[in-house]
Amino acid sequence: MFGSIGRNIDQVIEENLDALVRFAYFRISDRAEAEDVVYEAVLRLLEKREMVNDARCYLFRIVYNLCQDRFRKKQISTISLEAVDMADEADKRLDQEEIDRINRLLDGLPPCEAEIVRMNVVDELSFVEISHILNVPQSTAKSRFYSGMKKLREKYFTINQ
Repeated sequence: MFGSIGRNIDQVIEENLDALVRFAYFRISDRAEAEDVVYEAVLRLLEKREMVNDARCYLFRIVYNLCQDRFRKKQISTISLEAVDMADEADKRLDQEEIDRINRLLDGLPPCEAEIVRMNVVDELSFVEISHILNVPQSTAKSRFYSGMKKLREKYFTINQ
């Protein structure tokens, strides 16, 4: 089980906490709520620590599912990436203009493709991690990513010609 893996749960939580909050925030656009979601995910991990093989993927999947639940409950029609003020030195730097540009581009994609592009490009998750989080085959995650990227390239080159 998890105890046999070299890293302990505390390390996994500490190393991924900021990324998890950012991941949740990009989906629900409320920092306090994003922190609550991550707190709940960490509690769930601690409750099931003996049954979890990959704590990092487990945390991202739980955060993703909790965000989806909150999204459904609030019936939010769009997710805004405005006012992202939580990037720190360890996180990938994205200025507000870049976030707005990414959001506008992703809004034009089907939601399943946009989510995978966001997870790979913005959240820097691998296709293995994405496939675990979304519970889809890795090949499906890759094909949705490449399809989304192709649409973005077509849209970008159409706009700029």
